[in-house]
Amino acid sequence: MNSYDAVIVGSGPNGLSAAIHLAQSGCSVLVLEGNDRIGGGVRSSYLTRPGFIHDDCASIFPLTLASPFFRTLPLQDFGLEWIYPEFQLAHPLDDGSAIVIDRSLEETARLLTGDEGSYRRLMAPLLNNWERFVEDLLGPLPMPPRAAMTFIQFGLGALRSARSLAKSTFQGERGRALFAGMSAHGILPLDTPSSGAYGIVLPLLAHAVGWPMPRGGAQNISNALYTYFLSLGGEVTTSTFIESINQLPDARAYLFDVSPRSLLKLFGDKFPAGYRRQLERYRYGPGVFKVDFALSEPVPWIAPECHTAGTVHLGGTLEEITTSERLVGKGQHPEHPFILVAQHSKFDPGRAPENQHTLWTYCHVPNGSTHDMTERIISQIERFAPGFRHIILDLHTRNAMQTEAYNPNYVGGDINVGVQDLWQLYARPAIRLEPYTTPLNHVFLCSSATPPGGGVHGMCGYYAARSALRFLEG
Repeated sequence: MNSYDAVIVGSGPNGLSAAIHLAQSGCSVLVLEGNDRIGGGVRSSYLTRPGFIHDDCASIFPLTLASPFFRTLPLQDFGLEWIYPEFQLAHPLDDGSAIVIDRSLEETARLLTGDEGSYRRLMAPLLNNWERFVEDLLGPLPMPPRAAMTFIQFGLGALRSARSLAKSTFQGERGRALFAGMSAHGILPLDTPSSGAYGIVLPLLAHAVGWPMPRGGAQNISNALYTYFLSLGGEVTTSTFIESINQLPDARAYLFDVSPRSLLKLFGDKFPAGYRRQLERYRYGPGVFKVDFALSEPVPWIAPECHTAGTVHLGGTLEEITTSERLVGKGQHPEHPFILVAQHSKFDPGRAPENQHTLWTYCHVPNGSTHDMTERIISQIERFAPGFRHIILDLHTRNAMQTEAYNPNYVGGDINVGVQDLWQLYARPAIRLEPYTTPLNHVFLCSSATPPGGGVHGMCGYYAARSALRFLEG
């Protein structure tokens, strides 16, 4: 069996990012993937019918474009092409109108009648320095921040709950609803401290880089990372699920794109008791229930703006979304869930047969749920697009436990690989100066269970690779 400088377990975006950075630095690197395809949460499949390409998990990619590491990679030379819808987001309301996020901050502000100045004051200072700010945001706790004043200004709002920040920032229901939908991406109750951070960061990225989709499906992001890694001399082996460290080939360093629970299963008796207890206490958040649809025609939205938006938020007002996310946090299944929708085939026709369409949707549910939310999701879409159920050709569902089966990192269906609240955003998975290291000097964690957490940005893998390089260079 060959020997390597580094072996990486898991080929999600963080595993591949770690592999690429190590290979760029001259290391011999092997990636082991348990599935028969690379990609982790960034894959595409024919889930409903032949010819309908659905993204298995991640689907819209602002963090990928904003990622300081991914921006350095020549992924366009390896087949990756981005598509930008006219509107980054639409959020329909019961009066038949919709709030939208345009690439232009000024145009978005103009459309928030009565709250133009409020939106501009919230976003403009961050947008003016977004690249340095994102470098601070997408990594371990910056000491000191590169964009100190911008980071402090962000922190003043980000430490607050989304509900409180929405009500104090916006006077009108439209601005508040928009902020609530953005904040709900954090999969936290909106009255939780720090839940407001997501309501700031996601619209900022819409203005800075957009909310694009990769032509042909999310799999093409993974394929581009994979082929670039191979061009650097890296090796990948699929269909190799690691259940014991005895399966690992010889290497100087090992990096694991896995959950803390999986890391414990592999090394539990080799870790000291204190570190082991921290991993055992690591908290996982709510899960997701996902439905992919094959449609005979486009979704019949009432609000015209929804037809030209790649992403649609369905949840109504601030108070309604707050109630939905609060119920999930209490272990209940809301009757009217907040739903994230992506309509790829409207802008990427190759994802469906001619004149037919795909629709990607999910809502939040309690961790470990097996409850079927299909009818509630369809009803919520019908609320803003009457007649939707009559254009459904086929559908595919995945509950929270099936989401974990799809990717064991998503414990109980938690796609963020751990709660991302104020404490666990940086103290993940344990309190350490370098969160990517473990008490075993040659073992590193590179999954979303390390800072900066969930999202397709690859920065967990990049920073873990930097830690591994310091060890390898001795």
